[in-house]
Amino acid sequence: MTLSDAVYLATGIGALGAAVLPRLVFRLPLSTPMLFLAAGAVVALLPLPVPVVEPGRDRLWVEHVTELCVIVSLMGAGLALNRPVGLRRWAGPWRLVGLVLPLTVAATAGLAAVVLQWPLAPALLLAAVLAPTDPVLAAEVRVGEPTDAENDEDEVRFSLTAEAGLNDGLAFPFVLAALAYAAAGAGTATGWAGRWILVDVLGRAAVGVAVGLIVGALLGALFFRARPKALRLAEHMEGFVALGATFTAYGVAELLHGYGFLAVFVTACTIRAAERAHGYHKVLHEFTEQVERLLTAFLLFLLGGYLVVYALPALTWRGALVGFLLILVVRPLMGWAGQWGSTSGPRERIVTALFGIRGIGSLFYLAYAFGASDRFDDDAPQLWAVVAFTVLLSVVLHGTAATPVIRRLDRLRRASATPP
Repeated sequence: MTLSDAVYLATGIGALGAAVLPRLVFRLPLSTPMLFLAAGAVVALLPLPVPVVEPGRDRLWVEHVTELCVIVSLMGAGLALNRPVGLRRWAGPWRLVGLVLPLTVAATAGLAAVVLQWPLAPALLLAAVLAPTDPVLAAEVRVGEPTDAENDEDEVRFSLTAEAGLNDGLAFPFVLAALAYAAAGAGTATGWAGRWILVDVLGRAAVGVAVGLIVGALLGALFFRARPKALRLAEHMEGFVALGATFTAYGVAELLHGYGFLAVFVTACTIRAAERAHGYHKVLHEFTEQVERLLTAFLLFLLGGYLVVYALPALTWRGALVGFLLILVVRPLMGWAGQWGSTSGPRERIVTALFGIRGIGSLFYLAYAFGASDRFDDDAPQLWAVVAFTVLLSVVLHGTAATPVIRRLDRLRRASATPP
């Protein structure tokens, strides 16, 4: 068996598994990502000619494949949300992004500095890449397909899905802060702060939002109101158009030096608002979900191989402790604190705080950082090991807990809504 034959075989089995496994484990305390991680680990340990990806060697490839997976998932998340954007309607996600995200970055950076005894630059980079959440790795904690009703989403699923859509773009300033701090050096580190706030925090985010609003409005008009009818793409119900919208928004934002992740999510929300009750949203969402599922399965399979061959052997007990503390202590505490005073019930606040899932976005940010600067090269093996282990831990713990916890929450919600 040649290398290409093995790759074709593994890809075919993986694609079939991505279609079948979600239905097989639907009622079990398991998740499809857990199975693909395990499959990748097992195959990597067997004497088979299947390549094992090493991010240090294959950094550019890892960066672009994870980037593709993230932007497709962002389009799917935005199209799935039924609730119109607003200060009050989106109070939960605003808190998670505006309060919980920076609190998590600060706490994790301090944790890395103390436990790993790292300088501030690599500690901040680790915190920034582990900050964004990724509920796609536990389907129970994200919203379902688009519907006509604006208020049929429970607060936990809605908040976690919208948080994932927003924070994948808004975590980028903290990655850039780590890069800027490392480039400036400890003695002159304060000189970059003003430019970082004006350009990286405010300017690039504003460009991303503006591009998303403009591209989304133009595509919404094209999809639903174009004349002639041949250009009204909603009439033809072709799902691959979602990829066109994704790449267009991302490409324009990146060319204008804005945050492409934020632009894609805003584009999806704007298209959703253009004709909220139209069935075309379901077609677009189903297509993006299928592509996202294939990409995620592929990446998790490769991550499983990397974990057992490279990451876990390089992981220290201190790095493992940081991963455990982030998942079990930092995110739950920061998530609870950030929701203090919100209108959600205590059960909803607890579940939202607990399910801060780490995933593909963390791998992208780290690969991007290594491509943008060589100042972290000495810390590369440990950075990759800690991030990969944290993703593994999140997939296992959250994947196991998601089904029973969310179903119990649903039962309690239905019971409280039923009149005596």
